[in-house]
Amino acid sequence: MGVPFVGLTGGLGAGKSTALAALERLGAVGLSTDAVVHELYETEPVRVALRRRWGAQVFDAEQIDRAAVARRTFADDREREWLEGLLWPLVAARVTGFRDELELRQPRPLAGVVETPLLFEAGVEGRYDATIAIVADDRLRAARIAGRDQAELGARERRQLSQEEKARRASYVVANDGTIAELEAKLGEILARLAA
Repeated sequence: MGVPFVGLTGGLGAGKSTALAALERLGAVGLSTDAVVHELYETEPVRVALRRRWGAQVFDAEQIDRAAVARRTFADDREREWLEGLLWPLVAARVTGFRDELELRQPRPLAGVVETPLLFEAGVEGRYDATIAIVADDRLRAARIAGRDQAELGARERRQLSQEEKARRASYVVANDGTIAELEAKLGEILARLAA
């Protein structure tokens, strides 16, 4: 049997990145699709495509201004769909490569975990052996994201399924309302089940 391949998702402020870090401490190998997108923004083909599409308005000198891209794409569904059409196949290729690399790792990891905010929205849950939805109380989630751009966050939240729907679709649901140690203990139980 191969290394268990797990999709990790959750709503804004639920603690997906915290959960990914905890899973890595427990012996999993992680990949963040948000980090992959940030890496893609540094590549010449993506920079050229964005400059052709939107011009200098989404650049700060030679670097892509991610906030400007977000404002443009969350305000216009056609522009968002264009950007997803550009990036999602590249992200998918990176995820496939990550899965292939897992089988070659020594020592063998307990799991390969891909943090994907739009896991169910993108319809990619079938790529994974199991999925985990991280959920948290709405007040706690609001407190965690309080310092961020609220208009952009509202636009992002409207694009996502509710955390209740993510939980309904996931193989495992983990409430992240306590300490990091409590979160790690819950995730450890899931890793043990996946390895059994």
